[in-house]
Amino acid sequence: MLFWFGSISTILLILFGFAFYYVLNQSITLKIQSQLYKQAIQLEDKITAGEPIDQVLQKGLAQDYEAAVFKAGQIVKQSKNFHLKSPESYKEHNTDKFILLKSEEYFKGIQILTLSKPFNGKLIVTTHKINNTIEDITDTLLTLIPVLLLILLLLGSKMIDKILIPVKRITQTANEISINNFSSTIPVPEKDNEIKALVEAFNKMIVRLREGVENLNRFNSDVSHELKTPLTVIKGEIEITLRKLRKPDDYIDSMHTIAYEADQIEHIVENLLLLTKYSRENISQTFEPCHLDAMVLNTLEKYDNAFKEKNIQLIIEKFDPVIINANPVLLSIVFSNLIDNAIKYTPKHKHITISLYQEEKIHFIIQDEGIGIPKEKLSKVTDRFYRVDKSRNKKIKGFGLGLSIVKNSIELHNGKMHMTSIVDRGTTVHIVL
Repeated sequence: MLFWFGSISTILLILFGFAFYYVLNQSITLKIQSQLYKQAIQLEDKITAGEPIDQVLQKGLAQDYEAAVFKAGQIVKQSKNFHLKSPESYKEHNTDKFILLKSEEYFKGIQILTLSKPFNGKLIVTTHKINNTIEDITDTLLTLIPVLLLILLLLGSKMIDKILIPVKRITQTANEISINNFSSTIPVPEKDNEIKALVEAFNKMIVRLREGVENLNRFNSDVSHELKTPLTVIKGEIEITLRKLRKPDDYIDSMHTIAYEADQIEHIVENLLLLTKYSRENISQTFEPCHLDAMVLNTLEKYDNAFKEKNIQLIIEKFDPVIINANPVLLSIVFSNLIDNAIKYTPKHKHITISLYQEEKIHFIIQDEGIGIPKEKLSKVTDRFYRVDKSRNKKIKGFGLGLSIVKNSIELHNGKMHMTSIVDRGTTVHIVL
């Protein structure tokens, strides 16, 4: 970075030097030409008016200017200090002309005018009292450009260090991070700038990674726990059955137990696959028009027997026809899980209220009169395998995946799920699509 900064700075300084030299050279040349031409015109006017040439050359010249009059290629009159090497060489110029001669010490300006009165000839006006400003500036630039370049390189080095030191810290911290170490963070700079934003973003990423690994570890622990139980039951049934010969009914009972636990494992695996099957990148490819009112009614029909068994009264408060482009599988699972949970956790002879309507956005609300969820646990019920009952009571069947699937499905549809609950009074789930 410093090499490219130095290279570009060098090129820019050289280009600036050439441009400055050219502009200044043109400016000085035009100024000298203008002054000489003005002096030559004044002399020409006086000579043309008939004034004596000697008098004009002696008294009409401004200080630091010299002049001579040529006729037929020869000097006929000249000022006292007129000096010009090979003046006869200028007789070849048939038109007015300005010439600037450069030497190591000074410039010499020469202005040639063609005379027609009182005779055909040439008027040459010169001046050599011109400071060699351009050469002085050139020397100054040749000295100044390396100094400026050195200063720019020092400033560039400091600036690059200021930029790269936090980047180096980020690199060092990134190298220290591993699956078991997310403790390192970078000190946040005090100044509000891009580096501070980068450091804050990196620290937030570390926090997200830490939380992700913690969730993954908890997920692995929960998966192993949930699968361990049915596998232990299956293994125990097989071992007991194989210890001795048993009656056919005993084998049948064992097979029923094994089949039930195998179903449990299958349901867990299916739910886990469902959680990982869809993503925000591919979900839209599965969208199609869905009649949500029909989907809700079909789901309620499937749970008709469950309502009757617990004598739960279903109240449909508001129910409108609603169509949306969505994934029908996921939305069916959303309705099934929410209705199933409401029935599971609602005691007998209670009520469940459902609403489906559209007011700008689509709203689905299900409210039960169940056991409720403690306030401090409400935010955790959508975590995978989380169950409010820490002992994982099997009286109410489930794996703690239902609400996790519901939340994930709603978020894949850019929707939101709001839950409110009061212990022993019930839970309300409000879906907004």
